[in-house]
Amino acid sequence: MSNQKKVSRSLFSIASIVAIATLISKVFGLIREQVIAAAFGVSSVVNAYAYAYVIPGFLLILLGGINGPFHSALVSVLAKRNKSESASIVETVTTLVSIILLVTTIILIVFAGIFIDILAPGLEETTRVIAVQQLQIMAPLALLAGLIGIGFGTLNVANHYLLPSISPLFSSLAIVISIGIFVWSVGNQINSPQYVQLGGMVLAGGTLIGGTLQWIVQLIAQSRAGMGKLRLRFNWRIPGVIDVIRVIGPATLSSGMLHVNVYTDLFFASFIQNAAAAMRYANFVALTPLGIISNMILVPFLPIFSRLTTPDNWPELKLRIRQGLFLAALTMLPLTATFTALAPLIIKVIYQRGAFKSTDVDIVVPVLMSYGLGMFFYLGRDILVRVFYALGDGETPFKVSVFNIFLNGLLDFLSYKSFATSGLVLATIGVNITSMIIFLWILNRRLHGLPLKEWGQSLLKLIAISGIAGTGSWIISLAWEQLLGSNNLLLQLLQLTLALGVAFGLFIVLSMQLKLPEVEILLSRISQKFNKT
Repeated sequence: MSNQKKVSRSLFSIASIVAIATLISKVFGLIREQVIAAAFGVSSVVNAYAYAYVIPGFLLILLGGINGPFHSALVSVLAKRNKSESASIVETVTTLVSIILLVTTIILIVFAGIFIDILAPGLEETTRVIAVQQLQIMAPLALLAGLIGIGFGTLNVANHYLLPSISPLFSSLAIVISIGIFVWSVGNQINSPQYVQLGGMVLAGGTLIGGTLQWIVQLIAQSRAGMGKLRLRFNWRIPGVIDVIRVIGPATLSSGMLHVNVYTDLFFASFIQNAAAAMRYANFVALTPLGIISNMILVPFLPIFSRLTTPDNWPELKLRIRQGLFLAALTMLPLTATFTALAPLIIKVIYQRGAFKSTDVDIVVPVLMSYGLGMFFYLGRDILVRVFYALGDGETPFKVSVFNIFLNGLLDFLSYKSFATSGLVLATIGVNITSMIIFLWILNRRLHGLPLKEWGQSLLKLIAISGIAGTGSWIISLAWEQLLGSNNLLLQLLQLTLALGVAFGLFIVLSMQLKLPEVEILLSRISQKFNKT
């Protein structure tokens, strides 16, 4: 029992480190987005960057992200071997990956124009030219993505969790400094064609510098931990190398399927003016809290699901599935309330300064509201996917992902003309809802019944409560604006703070009346965190 408690404490300790580091990185990411918005607004520079970053960003998330295939493959193999073997395995895998991704980098540089035309056939010519230049500048991120992913996995095996999780802030810092120097040097030439052209190159260059710094910092820590240096090794027969390669291949294919929907959305967005830029700004606001909270929920629940996969433990597994879904609802639905009710105020506070004008606010607001509607379904789907992984079934999520690609494309096609950019976001929400229904239906059969009616009734009550909370916060915000105004950032911040307090306060008080056990779990965890601090 004591060993289980130690494992549990260790698990939550790791989860806390990852969550805190993610929060720090997100704060710097917010500053980065604010600087980009102030410098370029909703313009061709940011619109082009959204497309130019598609492939490098895809590779950074897929290969270089936490829980990505490179990270997972190295952790799964190195954790089973002596530390003395790690350096040679890491250096050999790094050599192989570097050769493959170096070729990929060259292809991206040479055929950048073709890739942009495939991704965004509806771009106007000026935006297309900027996007091609930006992709050529950022192409080396393809190579860096693999190296960063290897660093993540290697450092985690060496019990280093803070640095890998916090290292993305170097990318944000590089972009902020690059844009700051650029804006200071050009002065008042913000509306000139040269500003747009050079601004696009600076934004891409800062991104490349940031990725390079992220890799260098990890490499130094990796070397000090005795987990491999920057050294060429061509002996593919070293024990463990083949094991890593066997895991990387299928994991990369499976993970890559999840990102295809994003590119489908951007394909249709290219036919809508400034849609990609609006999605970028709104997406960051919505996914920042989602990313932090999802880490805090998913990291502890995955090993719990894994321990309860035998039929004797299915009653508790069902309880844990319920807990995961209801904790997702209790954390995401208040965000739905605030994003839908306070979207104009949120966008003004975060972005409206410099080149980001009130007209840009009007473009981004409906997109943020649409993202807000899908918060619970984003996280709920991820929780159910983890249940299938715990059951040793990776095939079902893969099949559903393939189905979702076609469904998302169909919904995008049907909605983008009528609902513009918001329609693309709503299409993704529709895909996530469909996925949850499919997963719950399969689990209901596989686990010999789930109390879906009971769950559904309670979730509908929470959704209704979120509507009340959102309405209350909107009324308070409107009253503030009429009585005190919101002509400066300080007033806006006070207005937003009060409205958020009303939204979360109403949601907590009303949800407590439902007597749900998950409410007590959530409140106890929050109180424990405050007591520790």
